[in-house]
Amino acid sequence: MSGDPERILNAGMEYYDKEEYEKARNLFELVLNTYRGRSEAENLYFRYANAHFHLREHILSAFYFENFANTFPNSQHREKAEFKAAYSNYMLSPSFRLDQKYTHDAIDGFQRFVNRFPNSPRVAECNELMDELRKKLERKAFYQADLYYKMGSYQSAVASFHHLLQDYPETNDAEKVRYLLVKSNFLFAENSILSKQEERYAATITAYDNFLKRHPNSQYHDELSKYIQISKNKLNSLTHE
Repeated sequence: MSGDPERILNAGMEYYDKEEYEKARNLFELVLNTYRGRSEAENLYFRYANAHFHLREHILSAFYFENFANTFPNSQHREKAEFKAAYSNYMLSPSFRLDQKYTHDAIDGFQRFVNRFPNSPRVAECNELMDELRKKLERKAFYQADLYYKMGSYQSAVASFHHLLQDYPETNDAEKVRYLLVKSNFLFAENSILSKQEERYAATITAYDNFLKRHPNSQYHDELSKYIQISKNKLNSLTHE
């Protein structure tokens, strides 16, 4: 079989049909360049990408499925290839504590799929998976903001909590985020140089007013009201000075 591309290809196809994907992948690799531009290339390249997918080699399957979709835009396999490219990145999406590059890549891929194939039966699944991934990004954003808060980096915490509310306005953690935003503003003011305290205590009061408007029956009111009273007293003192 060595040196005979047709026999190698046929053997690879037989292994693939028997779901012996590692053997199929290894044989396909030997003839990819030989069949480039030929009629057999489309089916060969799709099966090569799919073999990687079945072997859970998702970095490679994402790459080869994307390459397939770009190389064979009119293929009957394009819809499946684009879905599996996105799904490969979904499988690579790590814990929310880690870098979320693959999460973003998966969301982008699913969104492109939905836009390109709006009538596909996979659209509902894509939307469910995107919701799941966005929840992970939201959790990552909260984790990062809360970490800044716990480390005493209050300026970064304030900015991060603001961004979280802007990016995820419907978050289930909105009350807790706004509570921590008030506390972060207060502690930022408390730890600021004198010349910056006035504007930062004022920002604390503004954050509290927004909190009160949105969460009038919150469990955090008693605690926050103490910080606001201190902020008002400090602001009054600074203004008179």
